[in-house]
Amino acid sequence: MSSQINVGVIGASGYSGGELLRMLSQHPHFKPSYIAAGSSAGELITSIHPHLTAFTGRTFAATSIDEASTCDLLFVALPHGESAKIVNQLPNSIKIVDLGADFRLKNAASWTKYYGGDHAGTWTYGIADVKQQVAKIAQSSRIANPGCYATSIILATAPAISAIDATDITVVAASGTTGAGRSAKINLIGSEVMNSLTSYKFGGAHQHTPEVEETLSGIKGGDVKISFTPILAPMPRGILTTVTAKLTESISQEDIRALYESAYAHTPFVTLLPQGQMPKTSSLTGSNSVHLQVAIDDHTNRLVVSAAEDNLGKGAAGQAIQNANIMCGFAPELGLSTIGVGA
Repeated sequence: MSSQINVGVIGASGYSGGELLRMLSQHPHFKPSYIAAGSSAGELITSIHPHLTAFTGRTFAATSIDEASTCDLLFVALPHGESAKIVNQLPNSIKIVDLGADFRLKNAASWTKYYGGDHAGTWTYGIADVKQQVAKIAQSSRIANPGCYATSIILATAPAISAIDATDITVVAASGTTGAGRSAKINLIGSEVMNSLTSYKFGGAHQHTPEVEETLSGIKGGDVKISFTPILAPMPRGILTTVTAKLTESISQEDIRALYESAYAHTPFVTLLPQGQMPKTSSLTGSNSVHLQVAIDDHTNRLVVSAAEDNLGKGAAGQAIQNANIMCGFAPELGLSTIGVGA
């Protein structure tokens, strides 16, 4: 593929779409020529994303199969159930990264249970920092970008999956409000969210559960079950995830750290922090990175892992661009930042 890639973004008016545009504006090879937002077609991009001054004077286009078909690379950032309607009409020659859920799951019954409707199929799962997945991404032209929660849970758990009881993993994770999308909802307005924490999709109902289980099962080569409780946090963006599981073998703190350091030695985007330093969401804002900390709770013989990420960065747009870089033969880190803006 040439060094200048003609890029389209469908669903560009949403939070993930806006973050894609911000990152693409700084990419040396990906040039966004087609920027579509069906419900906002004709509106100035800066009227919805005022920080994107690189797009001053440009308007959102209507969603068009003909225009999308002119792209070399397409990012689709639509609610679940919408991507498949579009991409199934596009030429196979176009490389596509779908930020939605439509092609993440292998199991059709899981799709029906957690999302409803018909299962559209399965694309290569783009968990781009798991080493064994990189070659599969490089050989693919259609990538299912992982969910935001799923990314943090998988990266927090994968290195230790053979040392824990993988059929009984407990996850508690808090996310900022941008994870719920841009549509107006009473429970997401400032007066409802500020100074408050609340769980939601309680009791194993969250839709990222099956993609985490499928992915970790593939890494382990055996059954994986998670109990996942998500929490809405009073902040715009960021995810803090805590994973715990019973250890099934005797392993020292030094050895468990060595497992994580080895698993992510190939990528600049996953950092195991020094002992005593805990991940914090503000350290990751605007970046494509994940910070991890691991410990062994000797009192209960459990592994404890803390993971932080930006849900719009590593959890969405950043990982989408990382996947596109790999598909197009570029360095995974091209156009991406490993450093967040901080407090």
